[in-house]
Order: sequence, then structure tokens, then C-alpha cells
Amino acid sequence: MAGRDIAVKKYVVRLSTEEREQLQALLRKGKGPARRLLKARILLKADVSDAGEGWSDNEIIRALDTSASMVYRVRKQLVEEGFAAVLSRKQRANPAVPRIFDGEKEAKLIALACSKPPKGRARWTLRLLENKVVELGIAERASDSTIGRTLKKTFSSPIAGSAGSSRRRPTAHS
Repeated sequence: MAGRDIAVKKYVVRLSTEEREQLQALLRKGKGPARRLLKARILLKADVSDAGEGWSDNEIIRALDTSASMVYRVRKQLVEEGFAAVLSRKQRANPAVPRIFDGEKEAKLIALACSKPPKGRARWTLRLLENKVVELGIAERASDSTIGRTLKKTFSSPIAGSAGSSRRRPTAHS
């Protein structure tokens, strides 16, 4: 594909005046993710409308120091998904790592952390909670740092902090 120009393109870039102006404004500003700026340059160079430059893929690849697959993907995405999709990142459907504690499991963890600690202990430690969560079948696995993050999120919320803070302390002159 990079060796010679292709006469018939499957994905032809034709930008409207507004789209072209938006891309030019984005490049003039010069701020934004490098990939977004590169895609804007590719679209402007590949535009075959009257006001466009209509460059071949090889010219774009050489001028912008990019790959043939990048130019192809940008063209394809514009035609199949639209102008806005090219300039924005696609959101993940699922998080990279599934959450260990959903709402129900989190509630059980909090109840456990607020319960009486094991015999011979003054309070629950993260390691004790880690072992107990697995033992009780609340979660298959959980690290002490995950438990700490979950509890910190819960106990540092505005509601948790206000529970006992409204009590007034007696002062010397009251």
C-alpha cells in the first residue's frame, strides 16, 4: 500500500467548509493530544473537495511521517463513523480490570470493618480484613490495598465525616 498510489480509494475524504474550519482552528491553536492533531492534518491533506488539497496517501505518509495504516484508519473512521468520531477517543465499554467490590460486596466489607474485631485484637487491620473477606466468600480475592482504597472512599465521604462532628465540646467560658 505504501509502495505505490492507489487509483481508486474505498474511503474518500470530503470535508464540509465547517469541518475544514474546525480542523484548521484546532491546528492553529496547537493544543491537544498529538494523535488528534495528526488526524486533523491527515484529514486536511486527504480532503478531495474543491477547497481541499487532495493528497495521495503516499504524499501524506511522507509529509506527516506517519504510517499507511494510520492514514487508512483515519479515512475509514471518517466515512464509517463520522467527523466527530475521528477527533474523539473511543470510550471503553468495560473497565480494563473488573471491580472486585460492587455495591453489595462493598456494603458487606464496610459492615465487617465496623463489626467487633477478632478475639485478641483491638481493631481490624487491612490484612485481617483481606483474609476474612476471602474466608467469608464476600470476594474470591482482595488485596489489602484494594480494601484500604474501598474503605477510604467510604470513610472519607462528606456524610461519614459529619456523623460526629456536630457535637460541641464544652469550653472554659460556656
